[in-house]
Amino acid sequence: MQLQNKVIFITGAASGLGAASALACARQGAELFLLDRDPEGLAVIATNARESGIRVETRSGDLCQRQECFDAVADAIARFGRLDALCNIAGITIFHRVSEVTEADWQKTLAITLSAPFFLSQAALPELIRCRGSLLNVAGSGAIKGTAYTVPYSSCKAAIIHMTKCMAMEYINEPIRINTIAPGGMKTNIMRGQTRPADLDMDLIRRFANYDARRQALLA
Repeated sequence: MQLQNKVIFITGAASGLGAASALACARQGAELFLLDRDPEGLAVIATNARESGIRVETRSGDLCQRQECFDAVADAIARFGRLDALCNIAGITIFHRVSEVTEADWQKTLAITLSAPFFLSQAALPELIRCRGSLLNVAGSGAIKGTAYTVPYSSCKAAIIHMTKCMAMEYINEPIRINTIAPGGMKTNIMRGQTRPADLDMDLIRRFANYDARRQALLA
């Protein structure tokens, strides 16, 4: 019960890594504030998390605007009276050639995958410092190794890594931990509802897959 009496805010909590993180934190005794744009999926994860006997509050939203991010953090603090950790896990991706990425694709990916973590962090930092807490941003192996057909998403994840480093330096004298993790490929539904462009060069995709497998083997 290492997280007992801690309040953790997790974005992207309705599925994938966000959902797995929420359930893992629940098993460790944390109280949870879960956010996702999928209210039905969010309700399922919240119900499962409550089986650990902890308090879970939820909020549905997509965090496309700065004010939405600030409102979500304020809501979490109002409900629990404190905030010990913020886990920025939510993200969206598109699987397109560079020539096919529209302005709307680019702007939405940027808003959810990079801007939202920044604005959520900006809103949460005063309370996290007060509680001597932790800020965790999730990047990905695509932020380190070039990945074909995911330029907007992978570029945002690369920026997440450097953003986190810069935040950590700025707050190095404050009682807060600021970190990022860059996990390898996972079988999640982040690509749900998307189709791959026709006639992809699978050798380009395999180059990344092979790199990721070698990296995981080295870390094992």
